[in-house]
Amino acid sequence: MSERHHGSIPVSAVDHIGIVHKLPWDAARLVIVYVVLLYAVPSNVTISSMGALGRPHFLWGLAMFAFWAVSRLQWRSVDVVSTWQPVRVAFVVFFVIALVSFAEAMLRGQPGDQVSQLITSMLRLLSWAGVLLVIIDGVRTMRDVSRIIRVVAIGAALLALLALLQSFTGQSYVDFWGSIPGLATGDGGIAERAGRIRPAATATHPLEFGTILNAALPLCVAGALSQGFGRGRARSSVAWWWGASALLTVVALMSVSRSSIIGLAVAVVLIVPAMPRRTRLLVVLGGFAVIAVMVALTPGLVGTTLSLFTSTDGSTLSRTGALERLPGFVSASPLIGIGFGTFLPRYYVFDNGWAGLAIELGILGVVAFAGLIGAAVWSAWQARRRSESPLVGLTGHAVAASVITAAVVLAFFDGLAFPMSGGFLFVMMGLCAAIRSVSMVETRAVGVAIASDAFEESTEVRRQSRRVARSLPAKRAAS
Repeated sequence: MSERHHGSIPVSAVDHIGIVHKLPWDAARLVIVYVVLLYAVPSNVTISSMGALGRPHFLWGLAMFAFWAVSRLQWRSVDVVSTWQPVRVAFVVFFVIALVSFAEAMLRGQPGDQVSQLITSMLRLLSWAGVLLVIIDGVRTMRDVSRIIRVVAIGAALLALLALLQSFTGQSYVDFWGSIPGLATGDGGIAERAGRIRPAATATHPLEFGTILNAALPLCVAGALSQGFGRGRARSSVAWWWGASALLTVVALMSVSRSSIIGLAVAVVLIVPAMPRRTRLLVVLGGFAVIAVMVALTPGLVGTTLSLFTSTDGSTLSRTGALERLPGFVSASPLIGIGFGTFLPRYYVFDNGWAGLAIELGILGVVAFAGLIGAAVWSAWQARRRSESPLVGLTGHAVAASVITAAVVLAFFDGLAFPMSGGFLFVMMGLCAAIRSVSMVETRAVGVAIASDAFEESTEVRRQSRRVARSLPAKRAAS
């Protein structure tokens, strides 16, 4: 099916409209650049003169929002057949609540550092909006969806490889960014727990990096099951994708993190139903083989990992104590919160993204964000159920599993406060909406074909009826 075909089939939202038509960039390329900046440039690297606003992927997200706004202003009904997207509706609701909370916080008055953080957080939300809306309105073909997912999954595998090197050598390998003129580096990088290195690749924190590994695992498994999402040589492509899946699993197990291991378990449980029965058995056997190799190469890893779940350390006590203190913080503004991004670490550290949302955006904000997650998962599952294409169904299952995994891990750290995990989640939610658009295109195409066949058949029946009617007077006269 051609991407540039005019008519009743939806095409790229930026493909035929005004000045945007003259640009060599389509929506998929914009998203791919965002993912590359998100992965390749360390999260703690910023442009010196811009402070927290100077992260490259953040600026590119704002540019994408401007690109989306210009394309929508030039939108014509002949360009795109509109598709109702619950993800768009849920995000608008969430964004409106954030705006109301922002206005209320500014009217109430804030300390200077909280005002700066509040404005920065709202701009970060606007950057995420640019990514999400460009994917929703610009990515309308399975080819573009597959291109983006391949970059997301391959990039995560490369980060895992970098983390593996960091774990064995104790070197960061990304410190050179700080020596580039005009750039500055902040806190972050590799850490240590129980005498073991916790790699972070280019993320700010090992927990943030673990979220990327776990959420990308279903995508790599889907790539293996579909031979690179329908693009690749059978044996070499399948081997590469299974190798990437194994690498993500190994690095997640070596993270010395309860959150990462729980997220890995959630990702595995969610993606296993998408596998053929014979493949499930092979994957289980392969998983035990990987664990055996890890135990042999890293003595003491099993004991250290088990101790994370059996011992009561400071991190565990902090999380359980935080839940007891949560109602007191929420009571300050239970409905709309105190403002997105204004609950600074000097007040308390919850290590729980959902608890942070409850304080900053209130009960309405938590419900709206949960609705956004639910809308994304529902959209992907609708595509899986509706489509006759195995590739669309498998991809829908994988992106839904990725979003659910990221949402679960949010309960163990403040994921929206970290640049890489927050940007990754919004990319995946956008892909959930995009895969729904793909399935609706397919459904409409089938419906148009059926209607066309029925029309042609009825037209032929009418023609035959007319021929019979014309021949009757002649037969009567002859008789």
